Amino acid sequence: IARLPGFRFFGNVTFGTDISHLEYKQFYDCIVYAVGAETDRHMNIPGEELEGSFSATEFVGWYNGHPDYLHKTFDLSAENIAVIGMGNVAIDAARILAKTADELADSDIADYALEALKHNKVKDIYLIARRGPVQAAFSPQELKELLELEMADVSIDPDALDLDSASEDALKSADKNTADNVCIMRNIHIDPDLSKPRRLHLMFLHSPVELYEKDSKVSGIKLVKNKLELGANGRISSKATEETIDLPVGLVFRSIGYRGRSLPDVPFDTDKAIIPNVCGRVTDLDHDKVIPGEYVIGWAKRGPSGVIGTNKPDAVETTSLLLKDFSENTVDELDDNLKPEAIEAYLKSKNIDYVTFKDWKLLDKYEVEIGHQHGKPREKVTTVKEMLAIIKEQRARQT
Repeated sequence: IARLPGFRFFGNVTFGTDISHLEYKQFYDCIVYAVGAETDRHMNIPGEELEGSFSATEFVGWYNGHPDYLHKTFDLSAENIAVIGMGNVAIDAARILAKTADELADSDIADYALEALKHNKVKDIYLIARRGPVQAAFSPQELKELLELEMADVSIDPDALDLDSASEDALKSADKNTADNVCIMRNIHIDPDLSKPRRLHLMFLHSPVELYEKDSKVSGIKLVKNKLELGANGRISSKATEETIDLPVGLVFRSIGYRGRSLPDVPFDTDKAIIPNVCGRVTDLDHDKVIPGEYVIGWAKRGPSGVIGTNKPDAVETTSLLLKDFSENTVDELDDNLKPEAIEAYLKSKNIDYVTFKDWKLLDKYEVEIGHQHGKPREKVTTVKEMLAIIKEQRARQT
């Protein structure tokens, strides 16, 4: 798609800061918001603000070399770690913690993270989900990779696999991924292999209710045992019992979902954390008025649910409406004399150091070449300042 003649990419440009919503409207007939849901949901329990309590997104961003998370530090001397959630991000975080330095060495993990993880002292990682195995959101491939770790074993409480009737019924009509997940979990042994120094415990039907403190740091977590109930809406939800357990943990990573974030001068439904819309057409907050020429797709449109396969038909719906609006002349089109180069001239006039797709390819090539020299898929550049400097250097070499 990026090679098509009508496609352009402008990186390092911040909506609402470098260029306002009104300014965008001066250069484009339509705007499609595809901004996702980039903030994390909180557990809203006592102790969540303690040192040692993080979102899994922070940890994943840190070891992947994301510029926004370089400053984060994690106490990897903790022997026991809790990961709250049972989706792919939670699995990713647990897998990185359970891997040895040798297993990580040939990956594209950031160098500083690899150095820190070499001294990782973890022994037990608890993956904690409020509902059961049928409701787990990870993919079978992610689960299988946990079972292939060199120095870590996986265990599961057999009681969690004794499904309630509603979950049994849900499993009968579930998609292949869910069925595969349950099949894989039923083949996981109950007791961990003690010959391996690290253990991952899949704990279903538990919810965190409090983080314990020692010297202003996380020292433990209190969990309540749940049971599943089928609601009138047909949804299986968890309900707390009176049974609780305590786990001594020194780090807690939450991965319990995401929330959208508002954009300057763009309508935003704070309750649903989405851009208000009707089938992808942006509306005012009361959904009474469609805003011509503005559209939304993905998680910003419907909330944080589904994956790439879900987003494709979602995007088709929105795009079809955009094309329909153009064909019916319901979009206020810009002056035909406005040249495509106008936006570039405007960004330059504001001294915004924007990055084109060609520039991105230069940086991509640089990272891959440097990575191959060290036996890795790529060597990630982890600061925007360095990225821009490399792009400028690579541009100069091509002239």
